[in-house]
Amino acid sequence: MTEDPFVTHRSLLFTVAYEMLGSAADAEDVLQESWLRWADVDRAQVRDPRAYLVRTVTRQALNRLRTLSRSREEYVGEWLPEPLLTSPDIAEDVELAENVSIAMLTVLETLGPTERAVFVLREVFEMPYGEIAGAVGKSAATVRQIARRARDHVAARRPRVQVSRSEQQAVVERFLAALRTGQVQELLDVMAPDVVLIADGGGLAAAAPAPVHGAELVAKMLARPDRVVSAVWLNGAPAGRIESDGRPAAVSLVVENGKVARIHAMANPRKLTRLDEPAELAR
Repeated sequence: MTEDPFVTHRSLLFTVAYEMLGSAADAEDVLQESWLRWADVDRAQVRDPRAYLVRTVTRQALNRLRTLSRSREEYVGEWLPEPLLTSPDIAEDVELAENVSIAMLTVLETLGPTERAVFVLREVFEMPYGEIAGAVGKSAATVRQIARRARDHVAARRPRVQVSRSEQQAVVERFLAALRTGQVQELLDVMAPDVVLIADGGGLAAAAPAPVHGAELVAKMLARPDRVVSAVWLNGAPAGRIESDGRPAAVSLVVENGKVARIHAMANPRKLTRLDEPAELAR
């Protein structure tokens, strides 16, 4: 038997939904809804199953995103994407790794639902404008304009200094080593003076309610010697997993000029359920 196209393309479909939603749990819900619709389709009428399924998932993700945008306005504290455990192999696809990074997903949160869908489908998955138009219910000409605006918006907010994988890994390892010792000076040595810490506790775990600016303040917040710190790969990049008082957290770092410039700390327990089994991502 030939494998069902939905199964064949499931990793791609999950990645599309996750990129649009920043939540693995919501992405799985979207895939379930899309599967139910796919099960009712006359397959003989579908010329390109991959394009059809991406279009279906995009529409379902857009519906979910519009609903979530209202609930996220009421979110307690800072909202960060749900981190995914990934294998180091994801980093081999540099563009995929960059686009699923916590830093990029955080930037995508500043786009409107349609802009986000267009950006993801065009810039990440390189879909033709005509196919995107069918997925978002706009004309191809309108999609081109939306894509240009979204591209400019993202370019103005994404990290501007690209670092090599080896430099990123070296700085992350230094940062995690400093966390293990809990020494303020060691943390100061690895962080940029204007470092920013953004923490997401979702009202369920202790976290700063707003971004914390400056190495002195951030170091004092992080300097605790009673943590268990391990290196992991999250969203295609080296990162850290922290256990403190039996509670897990994940940290993802933006590195610039050999220093940690931004720290994304995810402590909301509802967002930490994907840290034991690597996610399968594809484009």
